[in-house]
Amino acid sequence: MELLLAVITGLTAGLHTSTWGMYKDSPHEGFTWPKYFRSMVLGIIYAPIVWKLTGLDLSLTSGVFLLWGCTYVAERLTVEVWKSFLRTADQTKYFIPMQLHVLGKVVESKRQRYIAAFFYVLIIALICWAIILQWEKHKAGELTWSPYLIIFMLSIGGWISAFGGAWKDAPIEGFETFKFFRSPAVAYFWGWVAANLTDNFLAIGMCSIGFTIATIETYKTFFFPNKPRGKFQGKPILYPEMLKKRRAFIIVYVICWLYVITFGVLAFTSPHQGLVSR
Repeated sequence: MELLLAVITGLTAGLHTSTWGMYKDSPHEGFTWPKYFRSMVLGIIYAPIVWKLTGLDLSLTSGVFLLWGCTYVAERLTVEVWKSFLRTADQTKYFIPMQLHVLGKVVESKRQRYIAAFFYVLIIALICWAIILQWEKHKAGELTWSPYLIIFMLSIGGWISAFGGAWKDAPIEGFETFKFFRSPAVAYFWGWVAANLTDNFLAIGMCSIGFTIATIETYKTFFFPNKPRGKFQGKPILYPEMLKKRRAFIIVYVICWLYVITFGVLAFTSPHQGLVSR
């Protein structure tokens, strides 16, 4: 039963990312089913793995809610590493290149991009390892930091996103103070939400950035549906028929949100404890 829940959770997390990505990009890039289902497949693969690595209890509604956020960030990290470092694609169709670039100049060398990818993934792995070590200290009673300071440290993904976004976007479209601090602020909020349900540092950190991405992309996609994504700013709409066809997928997006929100509400309305709710 728990494995089935993990698979369904991964399915909804993947479909969530697939849908907002398709909704924003399809008028410019068109639509293909393999690309749409890519994140769904990754979500289904990652959810059981993340479940085992984090040790989340899926017999609890809180476990399902947290797994959704953790799976979300695992899928997003994989796809972004692929698009930024490993994939070679025509970047002229973008206003902001999706491939690794320095001050707007695309890094063409595969070797340099692969090396950068190695160190990028290594740094993230080391951060996760450090988080796990601190969690072990916390469980042993050796870590006496304030829970709210711990949440701030675990919301580091929001700061990585802020600095990464500024590095990638600011040289081309300018620096926006609100945009820079948005991700850290939202990440701290979701870290606090997760910390009410668990004291698992790794789960809190992953949910912090996972739910942040889901929230901000929902805001950008559906609150401003007619505003082109930054990477397509000023670019022509090559597939105008998708402006209408994409609406049929909104129900999928709503179902995915209802799935995780329902488990979140059930988790908070049931007896629960975590880093800040003991």
